[in-house]
Amino acid sequence: MARVAILVKGYPRLSETFIAQEILGLEARGLDILIVSLRRPTDPAVHDLHRAIRAEVLYLPEYLKDEPARVRAGRRHSESLPGHAAAAAAFRADLELDRTVNRWRRWGQAQVLARELPADVGWLHVHYLHTPASVARYAAALTGLGWSFSAHAKDIWTTPVWELERKLADARWGVTCTAANRAYLAGLAARPDSIGLVYHGLDFTRFPAPAIPGDNDGSPGRPVRLLAVGRAVEKKGFDDLLRALARVGDAVDWRLTHIGGGALIGRLRDQAERLGIADRVCFRGALAHDAVIEAFRAADLFVLPSRIAKSGDRDGLPNVLMEAQILGVAAIATPVSAIPELIEDGRTGLLVPPRDPTALASAIIALARNPAARQRLAAAGRARTLEHFAAAPGLDRIAQMLRESLRRKAA
Repeated sequence: MARVAILVKGYPRLSETFIAQEILGLEARGLDILIVSLRRPTDPAVHDLHRAIRAEVLYLPEYLKDEPARVRAGRRHSESLPGHAAAAAAFRADLELDRTVNRWRRWGQAQVLARELPADVGWLHVHYLHTPASVARYAAALTGLGWSFSAHAKDIWTTPVWELERKLADARWGVTCTAANRAYLAGLAARPDSIGLVYHGLDFTRFPAPAIPGDNDGSPGRPVRLLAVGRAVEKKGFDDLLRALARVGDAVDWRLTHIGGGALIGRLRDQAERLGIADRVCFRGALAHDAVIEAFRAADLFVLPSRIAKSGDRDGLPNVLMEAQILGVAAIATPVSAIPELIEDGRTGLLVPPRDPTALASAIIALARNPAARQRLAAAGRARTLEHFAAAPGLDRIAQMLRESLRRKAA
């Protein structure tokens, strides 16, 4: 059977283990994959999932000016293709509404891909509906291949409606990882039934059993160990967490560990200093997944105060919340996007309003002082995750849809 080319913005990336999990799962189900990456990431480590993936990687020129020979060759080749007129018309129509260098870059990358795509590739599948889907859409038009997508969070909520509508019309089918996402996209699609719901889920075999629950209660000498994992970006709300912890003050003894890179790390460090809590906050940066798992096992409480950023960007269903649940760590989060699809307030975790440090502080104090409540929430969260958020059913479904797409194309 022909290969599937999977387009991603960057590969490999520590913050996108859900994509690596999907690619590895598709390989395990017998699909041959080519990874096409729009750029080379600079992450300081590589996840074990990436090491297990066998697929070849094709890197497109991130900046067209850096590889002019490839770009010229791609343009000449594309102009000879039967699909060039339709692809160029789609690009020009988009350019009318988005006169940016980025739009030209995606057109150039698509032309390079059309030339360099191996002959045994029979289908394009893209992660993210923003820039990677632009490349996939133009390249599909040039080559005559069909394409499909997996949509996630930022790519949905920060892409203009006009652009989403055009991509949804051209893609044969797509999936997204939350019911909230699916409802929004289906409302924009001419064929709502072409949009499916597939939770990322977790491969439970990659996680150890939960650690023995701690009984730290925040009394002097028994600090509650808080953990936050995620990139330091606006939508994660980590500045709200620091404000909340300043409000907690000495009501309970606590320590916070943050794991993740991101552009706002420096600001968060400065904020912790200004709030007078820097001596109780440890920023560990981006870490490999095994180190993240060990941090979960050492934690008493996981906190993720997600919110909707000014740009509209927001989380979908953060993998780190599912990881906290499967590793038996009670979680405090916010009812943003699809988080309530996982966290049932008061039963499998606590939900507080976004951008509300006072409410977040109250929830932290309540669970810090009550180890039994943490254990109850953690056990219920683990049970719900095991029942509803396994990766295998979603991977089975995507694999079957890709096989059917390849068969139809071959026929």
